[in-house]
Amino acid sequence: MSFLHVDHVTHTYFSIKEKTTAVRDIHFDAEKGDFISFLGPSGCGKTTLLSIIAGLIEPSEGRVLIEGREPNQKEHNIGYMLQQDYLFPWKSIEENVLLGLKIADTLTEESKAAALGLLPEFGLIDVEKKYPKELSGGMRQRAALARTLAPNPSLLLLDEPFSALDFQTKLSLENLVFRTLKEYQKTAVLVTHDIGEAIAMSDTIFLFSNQPGTIHQIFTIPKELASMMPFDARQEPSFQTLFQTIWKELNSLEKQQRNH
Repeated sequence: MSFLHVDHVTHTYFSIKEKTTAVRDIHFDAEKGDFISFLGPSGCGKTTLLSIIAGLIEPSEGRVLIEGREPNQKEHNIGYMLQQDYLFPWKSIEENVLLGLKIADTLTEESKAAALGLLPEFGLIDVEKKYPKELSGGMRQRAALARTLAPNPSLLLLDEPFSALDFQTKLSLENLVFRTLKEYQKTAVLVTHDIGEAIAMSDTIFLFSNQPGTIHQIFTIPKELASMMPFDARQEPSFQTLFQTIWKELNSLEKQQRNH
C-alpha cells in the first residue's frame, strides 16, 4: 500500500441556511518521500483537504490512510506548518522548538540535542535564548520549521508557509525546506497559490477545479527538474514551459469562477 492514500474524499460543510461542498471525490496516492502540491483557485477546498489529511476534520465521505492507518490515530506523527509562524511570543526559541517533543512526552537529552541541532543547520546561530519578537519574519519561519521537524514527523503538511515573506527570503526558505525534506526522506503536501513554487518544489502538482474542488488535472514534474534545488529549477527552460501551461489552465478555471 502507498504511504498516503486519499480514497474518494468528499467533504460538505453544513450551516443553518445552506450546505457547501468544499471538495468532491478526491482520490490519489503518494509514496514515501514524495512532495506533492495542491494548486487551484481561491476557495477550491485545498486547505480543507489538508485538514482532512491531518486528521483535524472527518470527511463526509471517503477516507484517508497514512501507512494503512487513519490520520487521527496516535501512532501518527504529522507536522503542520502554516503561513504564520505561530511561535509563542512569551517562550524562547528553544522552548518553542522543543514544544512538540514536550507535548508528545518524547523530550530526552538526545531528542533535545537533535532538535536544537536543526537551528544552526537552518542558519539560526545563537538564537536559543532569544524571543520571537527579536527575530525577522524569515528567521521566525525557520524556527517554526525546526519546531515542526523536531518530533521527526513522517508526513509534513505545508499550508502556504512562505506566502507572507519577501521574495528573497521565500526563495531561500524554499531551498532550505526542499533540501531538508530530501535529506530526511520526508513526505510532504504543500498548499500554495504560487505556480512557480509548486513547480520548483514538487514531484507532482494536483490542479483543483472551482468549488466544489475536484482534481482538474495532474502535472508530473520532469525528473531532471524535480531533482534540482528550487532556485536552480526556476532557471531552466522546461520550468518556464510548464509554468505557462499551468498558468493557462489556472487562468481558465478562474475565468469560469468569475463568470459563474
